[in-house]
Amino acid sequence: MSVPPPSLDDPAALRRGRVAVSLLFLLFGMAIGTWTARIPAVKEELGLTDGQLSVGLLGLAAGAITGMQLTGRLVDRYGSARVMLPVAFAEAGCLLLPGYATNLGTLALALFVFGTVHGTLNIAMNANAVEVERARRRPMLSSCHAVYSIGGFLGAAVGGLFARADASVPATFWATALVALGLASWSTRWALPRIAPAEPPTTADATEVVGAGQPGQRREPPSVLFLGVLAFCCLVGEGAAADWSTVYLRDNLGSGPGFAAAAFAAFSIMMTAGRLVGDRLAAALGPVVLVRGCGILAAVGLGGALLVDHPVAGLVGFGCLGAGLSCIAPQVFSAAGNRDPSQAGRALARVAGLGYLGFLVGPVVIGGAAELFGLPRALALPALLALFVALAAGAVRPRPGRSRPAEPVSADPQ
Repeated sequence: MSVPPPSLDDPAALRRGRVAVSLLFLLFGMAIGTWTARIPAVKEELGLTDGQLSVGLLGLAAGAITGMQLTGRLVDRYGSARVMLPVAFAEAGCLLLPGYATNLGTLALALFVFGTVHGTLNIAMNANAVEVERARRRPMLSSCHAVYSIGGFLGAAVGGLFARADASVPATFWATALVALGLASWSTRWALPRIAPAEPPTTADATEVVGAGQPGQRREPPSVLFLGVLAFCCLVGEGAAADWSTVYLRDNLGSGPGFAAAAFAAFSIMMTAGRLVGDRLAAALGPVVLVRGCGILAAVGLGGALLVDHPVAGLVGFGCLGAGLSCIAPQVFSAAGNRDPSQAGRALARVAGLGYLGFLVGPVVIGGAAELFGLPRALALPALLALFVALAAGAVRPRPGRSRPAEPVSADPQ
């Protein structure tokens, strides 16, 4: 027997729905932040070399991509809330697995399982955030991503405190897992039910494969694939900042270790700050103007810093890169989820998967280019990609009629 969902005309229900999905973004960030902070301890306890550790970390990446691609159809069939809530509890449990790994093989397996759940939660909670955003008629995805960034800081801080106290890795993961269980429980009480698509897709958004025996089978809309390209470009910049900003300031600009580390700190702080104000900017300027302005800021900021060739300029440049990239991914995700609300899960899976691929591949490509041309010239790649995003900002323009909120349906898909 289906239970009628709360009215989406109730502002209190919408606020609770926003809090519920935001809590999962916080959980998501805390889990990965805690794991990242304890990687050195895991490496030491298992006696792994750098190369062996990189093999183990491939399990996390492979699992995340697998989870993202498997989740889209589940979200579209059962609704984002029905997927993200149980997966949130699984995220808390799977975080414990790497802490009990005994060798490289068990670590890689544990990270693959954790990565699969992590990737699944990524798509489901973003799809739910798009639904809540559509129901509220106001942008909110940027602030959700800001909460994720804050969660990452908190998780890293918890991991650092436990490491300083010489606590075991399992104890660290248990502490975060218990907090995650509390967040998941709270989210379960307040999450909005499934929301039906606002309207059927337009012919421009949902093309059909014409073939014998497969009438009406949809293929990926070109507009969604292009949004994935924009996500790829954006995440190349994030990966570059994470892996190469400190190296650039220390080795190429001659700054001390402390000042060099401040480059990535500036990037992270400005990215979080930009996401905190991103929803207001999107409401005031519209997504196209916001993405175009952010792309220009990232391109000019980083590109100018590379030309000035000074440590302070490098610090400012990576700060501008963080501020510029901050609002692009949320707007791209929002556009993907609203292209065809009946297939939001699959669209988000495609876009997020391509974005994550950029995060993984980008630093490797920059490293290879640095060997050939030097790191300063190689770091021009994220600036050029940000400029490309600015020029292609029209891709995030809402389609006619897509701004209407969806109508609620029963939490029971039957």
